Amino acid sequence: MNYSRFLTAKSMARKPSPIRTTVDIMTKSPNTLISLAPGFPNPNTFPFKSATITVENGGTIQFDEEIMSRALQYSPSYGIPELVSWLKQLQIKLHNPPTAHCPPSQGQMDLCITSGCQDGLCKVFEMIINPGDNILLNEPLYPGTIQAMLPLGCKIINVPSDENGMIPSSLREILSKWKPEDSKDPNKNTPKFLYTIPNGNNPTGNSLTSDRKKEIYELARKYDFLIIEDDPYYFVQFNKPWEPTFLSMDIDGRVIRADSFSKILSSGLRVGFITGPKQLIERIVLHSQVSVLNPCTFSQLMISQLLHQWGEEGFWAHIDRVVGFYKSQRDAVLAAADKWLHGLAEWHVPKAGMFLWIKIKGIPDVKQLIEEKAIKKEILFVPGSAFYVNSSTPSPYFRACFSLVSPEQMEMVFQRLAELIKESL
Repeated sequence: MNYSRFLTAKSMARKPSPIRTTVDIMTKSPNTLISLAPGFPNPNTFPFKSATITVENGGTIQFDEEIMSRALQYSPSYGIPELVSWLKQLQIKLHNPPTAHCPPSQGQMDLCITSGCQDGLCKVFEMIINPGDNILLNEPLYPGTIQAMLPLGCKIINVPSDENGMIPSSLREILSKWKPEDSKDPNKNTPKFLYTIPNGNNPTGNSLTSDRKKEIYELARKYDFLIIEDDPYYFVQFNKPWEPTFLSMDIDGRVIRADSFSKILSSGLRVGFITGPKQLIERIVLHSQVSVLNPCTFSQLMISQLLHQWGEEGFWAHIDRVVGFYKSQRDAVLAAADKWLHGLAEWHVPKAGMFLWIKIKGIPDVKQLIEEKAIKKEILFVPGSAFYVNSSTPSPYFRACFSLVSPEQMEMVFQRLAELIKESL
């Protein structure tokens, strides 16, 4: 892979920070090293000395004074070594990436920690997008992604999708305006990457099938574009076995995968991780060196100690509990919707995630109904127009998130909504 053609001039210009390099040296060096290099504050001046964190099984995570002084200090920009190592092994076991043991020149898999998944994605977009670049994605789309991409000046090409995700035949038709060899000509402006949320898409709840992923990956090879696999709901899939990922198919080193702990451990700790070709991960780390410096050390140590305490078996036991909870929530919201919205609206059963994408029949644009009338009834949703590049696009859809509310509240919400729909028809 020739990664240079995907990188912006800004990303290419990034150089390693000589000070951040000394942090890496200190992390890997024995305690006998005497360092007067990095500008670390003295931990003796920190007011926090120890902490005990209780976890759900009644166990505890202990931060004594030594660990606390490390938790409150700067750390490597790519993440603390023990967490990076644990996650690399997890990715290899889960996805068995073909590039795991390739040399860096052939897309060797690497991984870095980011300050939440969105932080990593923003760095990826800034690494790749030049003004005028063509980008492939499928609307409706998470607004945070839209807002991260649009200021960079790219041209967004929407690929039609259905309840099974992006439609490969539609993608093939869009790409047919170019020839495969056009990717070698910068004047042809072939698409640089395809962005997708493959499981429990936010907002639709749709999930890409394995067959579609294979077709899309082959088109990426043919037309030489990258795939950004944003998969924050990977661990919240309701049906087993889970579908293979783009990372598991990546023989070229053209997949950049974003994972998150937000949906399974904590959203407030702000710890995510990006997996992809080493040459591109290094660019993301260089960006971190001059932005966040490093992801939160305290959060990383807290998660790392928990994962090592649990072990692989404990981790998967926790995932099973999370999946069981959200599946129960999904079933409850479907039951409430079927009871109160039957005949008034339609929806597909989500296979993952925490969202139900509902189309109200007979109302072409539900924006006023959702943003004004529903709020007066003390019920809150997000109108479908919020999930399009052109937010003024009329939409009969709205998004309902079923993660927080109780089954009783779901009943109440959809009963009130049904009354509003009947009044508006």
